[in-house]
Amino acid sequence: MAITLTRRGLLASSLPFMAAGRALAAQPRRPNIIYMYAVDLGYGDVSCYGATRVQTPNIDRAAAAGVRFTNAHSSSATCTPSRYSLLTGEYAWRKPGTGVLPGDARLIIDPGRFTLPAMLKQAGYHTGVVGKWHLGLGKGNIDWNGEIAPGPLEVGFDESFIFPATGDRVPCVFVEGRRVVNLDPADPIIVNYEHNIPGQPTGAANPELLRMHPSHGHDNSIVNGISRIGYMGGGKKALWVDEDMADTLTNHAVSFVEGNRAHPFFLYFATHDIHVPRVPNHRFVGATPMGPRGDAIAELDWCVGKMLDTLDRLNLTRDTLFIFSSDNGPVVDDGYKDEAVEKLGDHKPAGPLRGGKYSAYDGGTRVPFLVRWPGQVKPGLSSAPISQIDLLASLASLTGQKLPTDAAPDSFNVLPAVLGKSKKGRPHIVEHATALSLIAGNWKVIEPHSGQKRNQTGNETGNDPAPQLFDLRTDLAEQHNVAAEHPGKARELLAMLEKIREDGRSRPR
Repeated sequence: MAITLTRRGLLASSLPFMAAGRALAAQPRRPNIIYMYAVDLGYGDVSCYGATRVQTPNIDRAAAAGVRFTNAHSSSATCTPSRYSLLTGEYAWRKPGTGVLPGDARLIIDPGRFTLPAMLKQAGYHTGVVGKWHLGLGKGNIDWNGEIAPGPLEVGFDESFIFPATGDRVPCVFVEGRRVVNLDPADPIIVNYEHNIPGQPTGAANPELLRMHPSHGHDNSIVNGISRIGYMGGGKKALWVDEDMADTLTNHAVSFVEGNRAHPFFLYFATHDIHVPRVPNHRFVGATPMGPRGDAIAELDWCVGKMLDTLDRLNLTRDTLFIFSSDNGPVVDDGYKDEAVEKLGDHKPAGPLRGGKYSAYDGGTRVPFLVRWPGQVKPGLSSAPISQIDLLASLASLTGQKLPTDAAPDSFNVLPAVLGKSKKGRPHIVEHATALSLIAGNWKVIEPHSGQKRNQTGNETGNDPAPQLFDLRTDLAEQHNVAAEHPGKARELLAMLEKIREDGRSRPR
């Protein structure tokens, strides 16, 4: 039997498909995602957050085109645990061995675990990491002259160009994929964190060889005239040049974007700046009146500009969710005599906040956080409470992925807040230093913790044997401990914090 359709019937039968097509067309393209992660950059270190002695026009440019957050936090006041929490969605303090790692530490993220890059890879993204890793490599007793695994490629990244730990820790080499870059087999690398390598000079024994002297620690092996933490021998052709690190890393980040522009990509670009040793390229020396620390901020800003320019050049700006933040709060003297203290002037690295890196006060974890996605994120200011640990659940929601029940136990889906569409963020924020803190609404409690009040950097730790309670609405600088005036509120928040600790998760099942 022949079937005949009139023009009216054909039009009617097409309407559902046309409507579906319009719905698909109305949905934005699944965005590329770039997460640019600075290190040791404080809330007050960039001009869009109030800095005046240093200008950051490129970071400001991203802020002006997106959402600038005033209540966004890293999960820890130090680097390794913040990075662990970011990639796993689990508070690092739940897992022993996630403190600040030496350069020869084993990988602390279990291969095969559900991670941020693994989730995005599952969603069809090509994933890459460039820059500071500091989450360990291998299974222990790493052979730096052979294949180095497990590492980034085993936890969800398709491509990897990293330096293993920090700029002030050996080995001072880059690792691409599973191999040290430019390694000469005739000059094998030896790394030891307990004993010096025979015949190798150190900062402690040979200060005459130094071009930058340590203020505390940092007096082991000398690389490029700078003594580091840990001992290293060999690998001379593989050693990085400190002044070129920003260029090297940024060029690799740009190459990743250029090579993957035809399909959705996720780039985790973890900069070296502004971590010690602060040795910016000659192009930035003298760029600020604050010496190497200020000049490193200017260099970091250049890195941001290079990434934004790359997106513009490749016509990817409107197709890319760009996020910029820092792994913890600021520190001025973090182990080298680089004039950071002497040339600080009236600059306040933490802005209006108390404390900084290593601190339980808000200067330790309340950090710059910017989100730009033209056409999808309305520019503006947001006071929504969010944590970097929430990116896993939020980006899973953005890309239509379902979190396994036991994955990302502390990551909340706050996507509407991240995109600037809601002022409601997560219900509470846990901050991690030597003591744990909890922010709920306008109240913050710091649990009792014995220990030194200041560490060797001069930063306040926030340690106190008694509970500390602050009303952040009227006392953002945490100057007035009101636990004695509000004992019930202090007990309530400490009990909430203890429950989060004991439950082993904070994300609802």
